[in-house]
Amino acid sequence: QVQLVESGGGLVQAGGSLRLSCAASGSIFSRYAMGWFRQAPGKEREFVAAISWSAGNTDYDDPVKGRFTISRDNAKNTVYLQMNTLKPEDTAAYYCAAKFTLLDSTYYRASGQYNYWGQGTQVTVSS
Repeated sequence: QVQLVESGGGLVQAGGSLRLSCAASGSIFSRYAMGWFRQAPGKEREFVAAISWSAGNTDYDDPVKGRFTISRDNAKNTVYLQMNTLKPEDTAAYYCAAKFTLLDSTYYRASGQYNYWGQGTQVTVSS
């Protein structure tokens, strides 16, 4: 099993930046593909970004392409989400998720494919 703890959320003005971190513990982090999802009030949880455990492959949802960057440091058991040029519509609770896989270059977009979830960190972007 793996435990995930997100941090780095907060209140920021539109156009600003935040860097979210997700610290993992309890298992071999480097064998987990990782993802970031978000959920705004009254909306379903949606995919934001994903990264393979080799960090060689990444994927982004269209609304965040060119603004957000997912990365990971397997030595620190941490995955990051750098968010730039934030918009009010980015306001949501952000969750990281982990999926054990033997495929080093595979990432996953569907929330149902992930085995473990963090508790979330709130991001609020004011206009």
